[in-house]
Amino acid sequence: MKVFRMSGCRGRFGFADSIRLARWWCWRFRGRQVPTPIVSSVADVQWTLVIAFVLVVLVIYVFLGRATDTLIPAVALPLSLFITVAVMFMLDYSINNLTLMALTLAIGFLVDDAIVFLENVVRRAEHGESILKATYNSAGEISFTILSMTLSLAAVFIPLVFLPGLLGRIFREFSVTIIVAILASGLVSLTLTPLMCARILGERKAGHKRARMEKWTGDFIKRVIAAYGRALDKFLDRAWLTIPIVLVCVLGLWFFFTHLPFTLLPPGDSGFVRGVFIAQEGSSPAQMRAYQQQVNQKLKDDPNVAQFFTLAGFSSRTAGSQALMFLFLKPKNERPPIDQCILQLQKSIGTIPGVTAVMQPNPVLQINVGVTNQTQGQYAYTVSGIVPDDVYSASDQLMTKLREFKGFATVRSDFYNSTPNMTVDIDRERAATYGVSTSAVQSLLRTAYSQNYVYLIKQPEDQYQVILEVKDTERANPGDLDNLYVRGTNLANSQAGTTTPSGTTPSAGTQSSSASSVTTGTAPNLVPLRAVTSTKLIVGPQAVNHFNQFTSVTINFNLLPNVAIGDATKYIENAFAQIHQQYPSVQATFQGEALVFRQLFKALPLLLISAIFVMYVILGILYESYVHPITVLFPAIVPAVVGGLFTLWLFGSTLSLYSVIGLFLLLGIVKKNGIMVVDFALQRIDEGWDLRSAIHEASIERFRPIMMTTLSAFMGALPLAVGFGSDASSRRPLGLVIVGGLILSQMVTLFITPVIYLWLEWFQEHVLDRVPFLRSAHFHEHEFTHKPEPGHPAPATTS
Repeated sequence: MKVFRMSGCRGRFGFADSIRLARWWCWRFRGRQVPTPIVSSVADVQWTLVIAFVLVVLVIYVFLGRATDTLIPAVALPLSLFITVAVMFMLDYSINNLTLMALTLAIGFLVDDAIVFLENVVRRAEHGESILKATYNSAGEISFTILSMTLSLAAVFIPLVFLPGLLGRIFREFSVTIIVAILASGLVSLTLTPLMCARILGERKAGHKRARMEKWTGDFIKRVIAAYGRALDKFLDRAWLTIPIVLVCVLGLWFFFTHLPFTLLPPGDSGFVRGVFIAQEGSSPAQMRAYQQQVNQKLKDDPNVAQFFTLAGFSSRTAGSQALMFLFLKPKNERPPIDQCILQLQKSIGTIPGVTAVMQPNPVLQINVGVTNQTQGQYAYTVSGIVPDDVYSASDQLMTKLREFKGFATVRSDFYNSTPNMTVDIDRERAATYGVSTSAVQSLLRTAYSQNYVYLIKQPEDQYQVILEVKDTERANPGDLDNLYVRGTNLANSQAGTTTPSGTTPSAGTQSSSASSVTTGTAPNLVPLRAVTSTKLIVGPQAVNHFNQFTSVTINFNLLPNVAIGDATKYIENAFAQIHQQYPSVQATFQGEALVFRQLFKALPLLLISAIFVMYVILGILYESYVHPITVLFPAIVPAVVGGLFTLWLFGSTLSLYSVIGLFLLLGIVKKNGIMVVDFALQRIDEGWDLRSAIHEASIERFRPIMMTTLSAFMGALPLAVGFGSDASSRRPLGLVIVGGLILSQMVTLFITPVIYLWLEWFQEHVLDRVPFLRSAHFHEHEFTHKPEPGHPAPATTS
């Protein structure tokens, strides 16, 4: 907010007192202010955070059936959030849309570690162990699993933390917030959760009285687990079905990545619109004021506009025929969608003769980089080169091609070649005759029209600039130049053959002789400017813009609704490639959001590969194996990504910045299923189980915590997928990716993970174990004669 001092203010100290008073009034009436889009968006995300918390706690209660059991993860969740916020405070991070979204998404998996530990204690207690013994045995049995889940999930976001450039600044706070939340969750689940389990959980020995919810959910889950065990047995007998399932997932991955439209930020509805209205080139300030009044009336009459503000002559670096517009629309439930409102406003303002309006919705998350100031368009493409004529010709041809594309709402250039200009040519011979120097003419024009201050008056409390200029009424027409005079030094002495230096005062005799030579009736020694100059009205550029010290033209454009920036950038690059053959010295590059878009999706494959590689390395170190990380990652990641992209395609959404964030979250969430299954299978193998029995029993034992953690993550992302608040549509793709990815991944990985595990174990035993460096640390049994009763927990290593 800019504050200007009014004329007559009592110096600086009085101005400072007024500022303090204004700040007090702003604080006093802070509850009565009209909510801005940013404040509304942050409030919406806060409510989404609360809703996600309630849904996650509800899922835990439904599965466990006891309020006391639900209290353990319900306490772990806010404690993990408290630790996260404390670290954010120490790192000087702010509470903004990205960090709040990070906390909202973290709600779904912050309780995963606590759920896994709690469920294992409950499972062991249900089979006859005391709560204290079950907690002690679970600490030895499940701690490694929690450590693997925590470190591998945090590893997903490590590449985003070290991402360079603007993308790094965008992702860094989000990524660090997620990583801190994950580590805090792991710390709480390994310290506070065992303590609370030992002190709060009730005994579950045979004959104990069960609550109604506990009995109903317990019986239902047992039936589901039994059905899953039978289905898994049949699927393991038909393991070849895994191959077509994997092929379909890989083909789906290729299809959706090549057919989904790409965009940087999905269109939202913040209720705030910005833009410009453009008049004819060369419009005077008086004409712009008249246009501004007409535009204000159009905005005032529009039923969808709550408040507006227009500003003409806002900068000396922009065209004088442009004026800014800022509009606050009415609440979302009282008007059409923001895109329709913009089209209606542009059409209404376009009825004013000589005026064109360019508007765009203002997203809460804005990315502005490069030469574009985004006044004429959300995206920009800059053409530059050494030869100005080639740059102008190439940009004109490119503008013609861009107008043929049906996806652009507006296409405008910052090259104004039809602005009325006046050239002043100095007749140097005649000027020398009158003793007028070229610098004197230039100084006269600069003093008359540049509005620069010539002197600074300093007072005890303030200082004042003295500005020398011609009155506005005497500078409106080209003929007003005839009223300017320049001082000459050779009027009288030209006949005598003598010359008086410019700037000196001639003698009295010279003044008398000069008076007889001047026919304008003005003071002696003053030469009319028209006597030594000639003027000509031309049409030409208003300014010569430069980019990297080369002549440039920037083309600004907006897109129609449902048109992806990826399609537009591809069309622009193809069009310029044709023009570049004719003008090889001309180069072009995207600016603003279009530039960030190109950087993001150029770096996306490398980011995904880096995240997967880091997870593979960490899991490989923890498992001391080359194949087990593949067992965990491959069956989970591919179906999850396909499910997320399919959900975007199904709901007509785009692959955007928020979608990319959702994909990275998916990479970390879905592989938890494989970690829990593989970790328990390896424990059974170490106890002497054969491969098939171990993986089958591990899948059944881990079915309930897998469903609990998946549904918790699902409920955490569901409020984002549904969309709450005025600008929720921009965040919706993030929730859609997570929800869709979790659903498909859950259906597929429960069956193909055991098959992939058996195949890779066979490969380990028959191929890798022959190489000492690649040998597995786990001994494989082919027959197992002491298999416990299905579902009964095996002794923990610590017991």
